[in-house]
Parts: sequence; structure tokens; C-alpha cells
Amino acid sequence: MTETLGVRALNRATLARQLLLARAEIPVAAAVERLGGMQAQEPKPPFLGLWTRVAGFEPAHLLTALHDRSLVRATAMRATLHLMTAADYREFRTALQPALDAALRVLGDRAKALDLGEVVPAAVAHLEKGPLTFNEVRALLQEDLPDVDDRALGYAVRLWVPLVMVPTNDRWGFPRTSAFTLAAEWLGRPLSPGPAVEELVLRYLAAFGPASAADAQAWSGLPALGEVLDRLRPRLRTFADGAGRELFDLPDAPRPDPDSPAPARFLPEFDSLVLAHADRRRIIADAHRPFLTTKNLRVRSVFLWDGFAAGVWESEYKRKVATLRLRPFSPLPDAALGALTAEGEALLRFIEPGAKETVVESGPEMA
Repeated sequence: MTETLGVRALNRATLARQLLLARAEIPVAAAVERLGGMQAQEPKPPFLGLWTRVAGFEPAHLLTALHDRSLVRATAMRATLHLMTAADYREFRTALQPALDAALRVLGDRAKALDLGEVVPAAVAHLEKGPLTFNEVRALLQEDLPDVDDRALGYAVRLWVPLVMVPTNDRWGFPRTSAFTLAAEWLGRPLSPGPAVEELVLRYLAAFGPASAADAQAWSGLPALGEVLDRLRPRLRTFADGAGRELFDLPDAPRPDPDSPAPARFLPEFDSLVLAHADRRRIIADAHRPFLTTKNLRVRSVFLWDGFAAGVWESEYKRKVATLRLRPFSPLPDAALGALTAEGEALLRFIEPGAKETVVESGPEMA
């Protein structure tokens, strides 16, 4: 008989893999690999995401890994920027290409004039001369292909040409307008030519399982992963969730007791934990999901209490005072406020080490 896993069991399994039941004594690159990559639409959030997961994490640890090229920031899952190990990027970039191709649909009619055989060679020729910002890429390609929309050209290059962002000495590793370079040249090795889809799905389960085919598709942006999981079935364990959906997992992956304690934790904007499943009830109640995203599609920072998203937070720094404001989804018990205050003050000291004062406030509930 198939074992059924309730929401709390799935929550604790996912938190264990995401290093959120206890901070891990682990090198930064190994942490990013274990996490299945980290969404990095902006440069700052991965620093906060690693602080909340890795014992003794310092910004220099991530900056060093970016500069020694063991970690890269590049377009990957769901056609969004991610922090990944160089090894994972080389292995999985080709497998993700169908998801990147599908992302071109957002261009609508502007994509009609795009020709893969024209855009890619032209872009590669320019980037072989050195790193370029996308403003520079678009301007050069507009000269080569004047009849194609410049924004469409830039977006197509992001999706069709394997590129990585070039780190700098900025505080969070990258400036507002970053330069990109050819991935194979930056890494000194070609990308894997074969689509390692099965290996990608196994990496996903290690980081976010137990999970369904729909969950894996939501995380990766790839279609038809049920067929892949069927091929992998002899190597996996299967479960059911409370609705009877089939879940897959690695046989030896951690699945802690559902009553295992889960500490107060703060997640940054765009954290993959709140985006990596089609059914996100293991982390956030359906009623609270609308609060995750702003009108301009930013994914808010959330805080966890008893393992689940209990509200959103933001920080401010003025006159040497660092303030963190909580916006809970529902009233918080006193124990939660105490634990979140202590964790929040530690986070503020990490974000603003020059602050003379740190303040954690609980504001009105989200409405």
C-alpha cells in the first residue's frame, strides 16, 4: 500500500533538504548544489538566502565562489536568473533549452522576425570579443539586424545563447547593469551536449522532494516530466499526498518526523522555496499565496514560523538604524514574536553591519 504523506510531513522533508531545520556546516558551493540552485533575479537575495541556511556564512564566501567560477549566475530554470554551481550549469543548461524556447512566447508578434540562424552567430561574434551588457548587445545586434525589434533581439540572446554574468567587486557581487559573457569561455569547458533531463529531475527531488510531476514542471519550466519520472521509477520511492496525487522521491532522502521542530527563519525575495512546487501548501496556505507576489510580479520576502510561511517582511536603513518590519498573515503567538525578533535582529546585523541600532517591528496583518 502506498504511504500517504500529509502537509506537515512534506513541509519537514522539504525544509530538511533546503537547510531550514538547522543551519548547515557546509561550503557555499556545496550548499547551492544541495539547494538545487537559488533564484537570483537580483544579486542580493542569494546572500540572505545563504545566511539563513549556512552556519557562519559571510558575504566573502559567496563572492569568492563567484570570482573563482565555482558558482555562476545565469539564466536557467523557468527562464529566470539562478545561482548554480558551474558543474550543474554545464550539465543542465542544454536540458533546460525547451523551457527557454517556450519563454519566447511572451514576445508575441515581436518574435516573428527572429531567426535562430541569424541571431545566435551574430551575438556570439560580438561576445567573443569580450563581456557586454545587454544594452550593448542590443545596440550591436540592431546594427546587424535592423529590421528586428531590439528588445526581442536582447531577450532571444538571453534564451538562445548560454551566458553567465560577470561578477564585480560590488557589495552583492554585481552592479545594477551587469556584463554577460559566453558561458563556455568563462568556465573553460563546453556545456554538456546531451539533454540531461533525468539527472535534472533527480537533482530537483534531492532539493525539493517528495514531489509530483507537476511540481517538477513548475520548478523547471519543462513540460511532460511525468514521462521522465516513469523512466526513473525503478530508482525512486513513491508516495501519495492527501489528495491522492503520486509523489516521487529519492529512496534515501531525508523525511523527518512531521513534528520535528522548525526554527524561525527569514527568506529573501524570490526564494525558490516558495516557487518550487505547483502545490505549495507544504510551505504556504492557498489563502496566503496571493500575498506572495506584488502587482509588478516581485516575489516578496517571507518569514517562516513552525516551518510555514507566516507573513512577509521588509527592511529599511535610516540614520544608522536598521529596521525589519513583519506583516503577518494572521496573528502571531508570543513565542513566534520572540523567536522572530531574535532571528530578525541577527539578520539586520548581517544586512547592515554598520547599524548602531536594530529594530524588529510587527505591523498590521496582510489584507
